[in-house]
Amino acid sequence: MPGLPYRLENTVAQITASMVKELREKTDAPMMECKKALVETDGDIAKAEELLRVKLGGKASKAASRVTAEGLVTVYIADDKQTGAILEVNCETDFVAKNDEFIQFVNDIAQLIAEHNPADLEAVAALPLGEGTVESVRTELIGRIGENMSIRRFKRFATDKSLAQYVHGGRIATLVEFAGDEEVGKDLAMHITATRPKALDANGVDAAEIETERSVAQQKAAESGKPADIVQKMVDGAVAKFLKEVTLLSQPFVKNDKQTVEQMLKANNAEITGYALFVVGEGIERRNEDFAAEVAAAQAGN
Repeated sequence: MPGLPYRLENTVAQITASMVKELREKTDAPMMECKKALVETDGDIAKAEELLRVKLGGKASKAASRVTAEGLVTVYIADDKQTGAILEVNCETDFVAKNDEFIQFVNDIAQLIAEHNPADLEAVAALPLGEGTVESVRTELIGRIGENMSIRRFKRFATDKSLAQYVHGGRIATLVEFAGDEEVGKDLAMHITATRPKALDANGVDAAEIETERSVAQQKAAESGKPADIVQKMVDGAVAKFLKEVTLLSQPFVKNDKQTVEQMLKANNAEITGYALFVVGEGIERRNEDFAAEVAAAQAGN
Protein backbone atom coordinates (compact mmCIF):
# COMPACT_ATOMS: atom_id res chain seq x y z
CA MET A 1 0.00 0.00 0.00
CA PRO A 2 1.25 3.52 -0.78
CA GLY A 3 2.78 5.35 2.15
CA LEU A 4 3.79 2.23 4.11
CA PRO A 5 7.49 1.63 4.69
CA TYR A 6 9.15 -1.25 2.93
CA ARG A 7 9.63 -4.40 5.10
CA LEU A 8 13.28 -4.85 6.00
CA GLU A 9 14.78 -8.18 4.98
CA ASN A 10 16.07 -10.41 7.82
CA THR A 11 19.83 -9.99 7.66
CA VAL A 12 20.68 -12.14 10.72
CA ALA A 13 23.23 -14.80 9.81
CA GLN A 14 22.05 -18.42 9.87
CA ILE A 15 23.58 -20.03 12.95
CA THR A 16 24.04 -23.75 12.39
CA ALA A 17 24.54 -26.56 14.89
CA SER A 18 28.04 -27.20 13.51
CA MET A 19 29.00 -23.57 14.16
CA VAL A 20 27.77 -23.81 17.75
CA LYS A 21 29.65 -27.09 18.21
CA GLU A 22 32.88 -25.61 16.79
CA LEU A 23 32.70 -22.58 19.08
CA ARG A 24 31.94 -24.75 22.11
CA GLU A 25 34.99 -26.91 21.39
CA LYS A 26 37.16 -23.79 21.11
CA THR A 27 35.93 -22.15 24.32
CA ASP A 28 34.31 -24.81 26.57
CA ALA A 29 31.46 -22.29 26.92
CA PRO A 30 27.83 -23.39 27.51
CA MET A 31 25.78 -24.13 24.41
CA MET A 32 23.37 -21.21 24.73
CA GLU A 33 26.23 -18.76 25.35
CA CYS A 34 27.94 -19.97 22.16
CA LYS A 35 24.77 -19.43 20.17
CA LYS A 36 24.22 -15.95 21.61
CA ALA A 37 27.79 -14.96 20.80
CA LEU A 38 27.42 -16.17 17.22
CA VAL A 39 24.19 -14.22 16.81
CA GLU A 40 25.82 -11.07 18.18
CA THR A 41 28.77 -11.40 15.80
CA ASP A 42 26.70 -12.40 12.72
CA GLY A 43 28.20 -15.88 12.67
CA ASP A 44 31.86 -14.80 12.84
CA ILE A 45 33.40 -17.60 14.92
CA ALA A 46 36.65 -15.72 15.62
CA LYS A 47 34.81 -12.66 16.88
CA ALA A 48 32.39 -14.85 18.84
CA GLU A 49 35.31 -16.60 20.53
CA GLU A 50 36.78 -13.24 21.52
CA LEU A 51 33.42 -12.06 22.82
CA LEU A 52 33.00 -15.17 24.97
CA ARG A 53 36.46 -14.82 26.49
CA VAL A 54 35.50 -11.32 27.58
CA LYS A 55 32.06 -12.28 28.90
CA LEU A 56 32.83 -15.56 30.67
CA GLY A 57 34.31 -13.88 33.70
CA GLY A 58 30.81 -13.07 34.95
CA LYS A 59 29.20 -16.45 34.33
CA ALA A 60 30.03 -18.19 37.62
CA SER A 61 26.92 -17.07 39.48
CA LYS A 62 24.62 -18.00 36.57
CA ALA A 63 26.20 -21.46 36.33
CA ALA A 64 25.84 -22.16 40.04
CA SER A 65 22.28 -23.49 39.76
CA ARG A 66 22.98 -26.06 37.04
CA VAL A 67 23.19 -29.79 37.76
CA THR A 68 26.67 -31.27 38.09
CA ALA A 69 26.49 -35.03 37.57
CA GLU A 70 29.68 -35.57 35.59
CA GLY A 71 33.19 -35.00 36.88
CA LEU A 72 36.14 -36.85 38.32
CA VAL A 73 37.08 -39.02 41.26
CA THR A 74 40.72 -39.13 42.25
CA VAL A 75 43.01 -40.44 44.98
CA TYR A 76 46.11 -38.89 46.52
CA ILE A 77 48.50 -40.90 48.69
CA ALA A 78 51.50 -39.30 50.39
CA ASP A 79 54.98 -40.75 49.92
CA ASP A 80 54.81 -42.45 53.33
CA LYS A 81 51.78 -44.49 52.09
CA GLN A 82 50.02 -43.73 55.37
CA THR A 83 48.17 -40.49 54.61
CA GLY A 84 45.80 -40.04 51.71
CA ALA A 85 42.46 -38.80 50.44
CA ILE A 86 39.79 -39.79 47.95
CA LEU A 87 37.73 -37.04 46.36
CA GLU A 88 34.83 -36.42 43.97
CA VAL A 89 34.43 -33.11 42.15
CA ASN A 90 31.54 -32.70 39.75
CA CYS A 91 30.89 -30.64 36.63
CA GLU A 92 28.08 -30.52 34.09
CA THR A 93 29.55 -32.44 31.14
CA ASP A 94 32.05 -35.18 30.43
CA PHE A 95 33.68 -32.72 28.02
CA VAL A 96 34.82 -30.49 30.90
CA ALA A 97 35.75 -33.53 33.03
CA LYS A 98 38.55 -34.11 30.47
CA ASN A 99 39.75 -30.49 30.63
CA ASP A 100 43.38 -30.33 31.84
CA GLU A 101 42.71 -27.39 34.14
CA PHE A 102 39.79 -29.17 35.76
CA ILE A 103 41.84 -32.35 36.23
CA GLN A 104 44.68 -30.37 37.85
CA PHE A 105 42.19 -28.59 40.12
CA VAL A 106 40.78 -31.92 41.35
CA ASN A 107 44.22 -33.43 41.94
CA ASP A 108 45.39 -30.33 43.83
CA ILE A 109 42.39 -30.48 46.17
CA ALA A 110 42.94 -34.17 46.96
CA GLN A 111 46.52 -33.43 48.00
CA LEU A 112 45.42 -30.45 50.10
CA ILE A 113 42.86 -32.60 51.93
CA ALA A 114 45.48 -35.22 52.76
CA GLU A 115 47.91 -32.58 54.00
CA HIS A 116 45.54 -30.27 55.92
CA ASN A 117 42.82 -32.62 57.22
CA PRO A 118 39.81 -30.31 56.71
CA ALA A 119 36.74 -31.06 58.82
CA ASP A 120 34.14 -30.62 56.09
CA LEU A 121 33.45 -29.23 52.61
CA GLU A 122 33.34 -25.68 53.94
CA ALA A 123 36.83 -26.14 55.33
CA VAL A 124 37.97 -27.61 52.00
CA ALA A 125 36.73 -24.49 50.20
CA ALA A 126 38.83 -22.32 52.52
CA LEU A 127 42.11 -24.19 51.92
CA PRO A 128 44.88 -22.13 50.27
CA LEU A 129 45.37 -22.79 46.57
CA GLY A 130 47.43 -20.76 44.11
CA GLU A 131 47.11 -17.08 44.95
CA GLY A 132 43.78 -17.58 46.69
CA THR A 133 41.68 -20.42 48.06
CA VAL A 134 40.05 -23.54 46.68
CA GLU A 135 36.78 -21.60 46.48
CA SER A 136 38.26 -18.63 44.63
CA VAL A 137 39.94 -20.95 42.11
CA ARG A 138 36.68 -22.88 41.67
CA THR A 139 34.76 -19.68 41.00
CA GLU A 140 37.38 -18.45 38.55
CA LEU A 141 37.30 -21.76 36.67
CA ILE A 142 33.50 -21.67 36.46
CA GLY A 143 33.68 -18.19 34.98
CA ARG A 144 36.36 -19.08 32.46
CA ILE A 145 35.16 -22.53 31.43
CA GLY A 146 31.47 -21.70 31.73
CA GLU A 147 30.21 -24.74 33.61
CA ASN A 148 29.19 -25.22 37.20
CA MET A 149 31.58 -27.25 39.36
CA SER A 150 30.99 -28.58 42.84
CA ILE A 151 33.15 -30.38 45.38
CA ARG A 152 30.85 -33.18 46.40
CA ARG A 153 32.57 -35.46 48.91
CA PHE A 154 35.88 -36.65 50.26
CA LYS A 155 37.37 -39.03 52.77
CA ARG A 156 40.80 -38.71 54.35
CA PHE A 157 42.85 -41.59 55.73
CA ALA A 158 45.68 -41.40 58.24
CA THR A 159 46.90 -44.80 59.42
CA ASP A 160 49.79 -46.67 60.98
CA LYS A 161 49.21 -49.35 58.34
CA SER A 162 49.38 -48.79 54.55
CA LEU A 163 47.25 -47.24 51.83
CA ALA A 164 46.69 -48.42 48.26
CA GLN A 165 44.56 -47.12 45.42
CA TYR A 166 42.96 -47.96 42.12
CA VAL A 167 41.35 -45.42 39.80
CA HIS A 168 39.49 -46.48 36.67
CA GLY A 169 39.26 -43.78 34.03
CA GLY A 170 38.57 -41.07 36.57
CA ARG A 171 35.06 -42.52 36.95
CA ILE A 172 35.52 -45.03 39.77
CA ALA A 173 38.13 -44.83 42.53
CA THR A 174 39.05 -46.86 45.60
CA LEU A 175 41.33 -46.06 48.52
CA VAL A 176 42.18 -49.02 50.76
CA GLU A 177 43.65 -49.18 54.27
CA PHE A 178 45.41 -52.50 54.79
CA ALA A 179 48.29 -54.38 56.37
CA GLY A 180 50.43 -56.61 54.23
CA ASP A 181 52.38 -56.73 50.99
CA GLU A 182 52.05 -53.77 48.62
CA GLU A 183 50.82 -56.02 45.82
CA VAL A 184 47.98 -57.27 48.04
CA GLY A 185 46.91 -53.67 48.61
CA LYS A 186 46.79 -52.98 44.88
CA ASP A 187 44.82 -56.18 44.30
CA LEU A 188 42.32 -55.24 47.01
CA ALA A 189 41.79 -51.79 45.51
CA MET A 190 41.34 -53.25 42.04
CA HIS A 191 38.89 -55.88 43.32
CA ILE A 192 36.77 -53.30 45.15
CA THR A 193 36.68 -51.04 42.10
CA ALA A 194 35.54 -53.95 39.94
CA THR A 195 32.90 -55.46 42.26
CA ARG A 196 31.74 -52.42 44.27
CA PRO A 197 30.96 -54.20 47.56
CA LYS A 198 28.59 -52.47 49.98
CA ALA A 199 30.67 -53.26 53.08
CA LEU A 200 33.55 -55.31 54.46
CA ASP A 201 31.17 -57.86 56.01
CA ALA A 202 27.49 -58.34 56.82
CA ASN A 203 27.71 -56.07 59.88
CA GLY A 204 28.35 -53.10 57.61
CA VAL A 205 25.38 -53.59 55.25
CA ASP A 206 22.48 -51.21 55.79
CA ALA A 207 19.72 -52.98 57.73
CA ALA A 208 17.09 -51.44 55.44
CA GLU A 209 18.73 -53.04 52.38
CA ILE A 210 18.79 -56.42 54.08
CA GLU A 211 15.13 -56.06 55.03
CA THR A 212 14.24 -55.17 51.44
CA GLU A 213 16.00 -58.29 50.17
CA ARG A 214 14.23 -60.37 52.82
CA SER A 215 10.84 -58.96 51.81
CA VAL A 216 11.42 -59.71 48.13
CA ALA A 217 12.62 -63.23 48.93
CA GLN A 218 9.59 -63.78 51.20
CA GLN A 219 7.16 -62.87 48.43
CA LYS A 220 8.92 -65.09 45.89
CA ALA A 221 9.14 -68.03 48.27
CA ALA A 222 5.47 -67.69 49.25
CA GLU A 223 4.50 -68.20 45.60
CA SER A 224 6.16 -71.63 45.63
CA GLY A 225 3.36 -73.11 47.71
CA LYS A 226 5.84 -74.99 49.89
CA PRO A 227 5.40 -75.53 53.66
CA ALA A 228 6.19 -72.60 55.97
CA ASP A 229 9.41 -74.10 57.30
CA ILE A 230 10.72 -74.64 53.77
CA VAL A 231 9.69 -71.11 52.80
CA GLN A 232 11.66 -69.74 55.75
CA LYS A 233 14.75 -71.68 54.70
CA MET A 234 14.36 -70.34 51.16
CA VAL A 235 14.17 -66.79 52.49
CA ASP A 236 17.18 -67.22 54.77
CA GLY A 237 19.15 -68.73 51.90
CA ALA A 238 18.30 -65.83 49.58
CA VAL A 239 19.40 -63.25 52.17
CA ALA A 240 22.61 -65.16 52.85
CA LYS A 241 23.33 -65.27 49.09
CA PHE A 242 22.74 -61.50 48.83
CA LEU A 243 25.12 -60.77 51.70
CA LYS A 244 27.78 -63.02 50.22
CA GLU A 245 27.58 -61.16 46.93
CA VAL A 246 27.76 -57.62 48.37
CA THR A 247 30.26 -57.99 51.22
CA LEU A 248 33.94 -57.75 50.35
CA LEU A 249 35.39 -60.53 52.49
CA SER A 250 32.97 -63.16 51.21
CA GLN A 251 33.24 -62.25 47.50
CA PRO A 252 35.22 -64.50 45.14
CA PHE A 253 38.58 -62.80 44.57
CA VAL A 254 38.71 -61.34 41.04
CA LYS A 255 42.17 -62.76 40.29
CA ASN A 256 41.32 -66.22 41.61
CA ASP A 257 37.64 -67.08 41.97
CA LYS A 258 38.52 -70.34 43.72
CA GLN A 259 39.11 -68.36 46.92
CA THR A 260 37.27 -65.56 48.67
CA VAL A 261 38.89 -62.24 49.44
CA GLU A 262 39.08 -63.29 53.08
CA GLN A 263 40.92 -66.50 52.12
CA MET A 264 43.28 -64.54 49.87
CA LEU A 265 44.14 -62.21 52.75
CA LYS A 266 44.80 -65.10 55.13
CA ALA A 267 47.00 -66.80 52.56
CA ASN A 268 49.08 -63.63 52.30
CA ASN A 269 49.12 -62.89 56.03
CA ALA A 270 47.32 -59.61 55.31
CA GLU A 271 44.22 -57.76 56.44
CA ILE A 272 41.99 -54.91 55.32
CA THR A 273 40.78 -52.44 57.93
CA GLY A 274 38.83 -50.01 55.77
CA TYR A 275 38.17 -48.62 52.32
CA ALA A 276 36.33 -45.90 50.44
CA LEU A 277 34.77 -46.36 47.00
CA PHE A 278 33.57 -43.35 44.97
CA VAL A 279 31.70 -43.53 41.65
CA VAL A 280 31.23 -40.30 39.70
CA GLY A 281 27.70 -38.91 39.94
CA GLU A 282 26.40 -41.85 41.98
CA GLY A 283 22.95 -40.92 43.25
CA ILE A 284 22.76 -37.62 41.36
CA GLU A 285 19.86 -37.07 38.98
CA ARG A 286 21.42 -36.56 35.57
CA ARG A 287 20.33 -34.53 32.59
CA ASN A 288 18.97 -36.73 29.81
CA GLU A 289 19.70 -34.32 26.96
CA ASP A 290 22.46 -35.31 24.59
CA PHE A 291 24.49 -32.88 22.49
CA ALA A 292 22.11 -32.99 19.54
CA ALA A 293 19.12 -32.37 21.79
CA GLU A 294 20.89 -29.45 23.44
CA VAL A 295 21.68 -27.88 20.06
CA ALA A 296 18.06 -28.37 18.99
CA ALA A 297 16.87 -26.72 22.17
CA ALA A 298 19.20 -23.82 21.56
CA GLN A 299 17.94 -23.39 18.00
CA ALA A 300 14.32 -23.55 19.15
CA GLY A 301 14.98 -20.74 21.59
CA ASN A 302 16.09 -18.41 18.79
